[in-house]
Amino acid sequence: MRSSLRRARRTRPAAAGLVSALLLTGCSNVWEGAGGEPAATPVQDVFLQPLGAHGPDPFTASTVRNTAPPAAPDRPPGEDAQQVREVSGSTPGLYGGTRAIGSCDVERQVTLLTGDRTKARAFAEASGIPETNLADWLRGLTPVALRADTRVTDHGYREGRANAFQAVLQTGTAVLVDQYGSPRVRCACGNPLRSPAADRGGVHQGDQWDGFDPDRVITVRPAGSVVPGLVIVNTTDRSWIERRTGTDGDEDRTPDVPPACDPDTCALSGAGTPDPTAPDPTAPDRGTTSDPASPAPVPPDPARPATPLPDAPDPSGTGGTGTDPTAPLPPAPDPYTEPAPDPYTDPGTVPDPFAEPPSEPPAVPDGTPPTDELFPAGPLPDRPETFQG
Repeated sequence: MRSSLRRARRTRPAAAGLVSALLLTGCSNVWEGAGGEPAATPVQDVFLQPLGAHGPDPFTASTVRNTAPPAAPDRPPGEDAQQVREVSGSTPGLYGGTRAIGSCDVERQVTLLTGDRTKARAFAEASGIPETNLADWLRGLTPVALRADTRVTDHGYREGRANAFQAVLQTGTAVLVDQYGSPRVRCACGNPLRSPAADRGGVHQGDQWDGFDPDRVITVRPAGSVVPGLVIVNTTDRSWIERRTGTDGDEDRTPDVPPACDPDTCALSGAGTPDPTAPDPTAPDRGTTSDPASPAPVPPDPARPATPLPDAPDPSGTGGTGTDPTAPLPPAPDPYTEPAPDPYTDPGTVPDPFAEPPSEPPAVPDGTPPTDELFPAGPLPDRPETFQG
């Protein structure tokens, strides 16, 4: 009994010290200010990823092909500096490449990832795809190269898992993009890529390359629909190339309608976060009226006659005029009244078979005896029923 009391007395000061330490450290980290407001989540640092660097914790070896990296488009004079800009994945000139040659070896990337089951599972989880569909998914991506410093969410491979971090990829980085024009794989290290975090702040970590400007960094916004082909800039002759989505460059061709800007000076038209109040230039023209309820004027139809058509029953209930179907219609004819004359006959030349006979017999022409004289009503004299000759 005395030993148990003695142990309780010895542990009581230790417990009091632990509670005091928690109050001084743990609570001060979670809560701050007199009002008890929660502390803001720290902004993530942004790691700069140079053109050929593997980066921290690469998934695979490099699968970049020896192609000339594209140069960044020229900056128009007088353009004001702005924060991170959004560019649609279908923007012409967003990516570059060499005609008929993909910037990444897709088949080698498939082999390196699918050869390690643990890496394949971690890669699929970070990319948001089923592990069993990894090879087909990779073959459906398009190899291109960035034409602007681009911010992404990168993923390194460590201890069997994918660890996400914010990164900026240098212009010329070889990537694989999906059918919406978004970068999904960095070919220099095999890391999966996703859209950047919503908070675009953070301190840039790492060595900055020549020409790096935080105000010129872009983010790629997935296109609203599937992009059948990417219009990219040829790095060898500065011409336009249309690369079909999911191909390795073997089907490259010249676009039927090239973009309006020159590839050498195109500054990623459509860059910048769009104004929600401004009209969308890509949307179909719905007329100049600002009232969405008022219909657009309909041009006259030259094939439609200007004179009104004869009255005829219209099953649509609009009379063929396109007016309000709720308007009152003229009374329909009574089907039980006297039938209308047949328009295909002439009542003056064809007698009516249903007309009553005339009350007086028709006049007989002169010199013809009346009917009662030819056949008298009286009895005829008896004659033998014999025939002579």
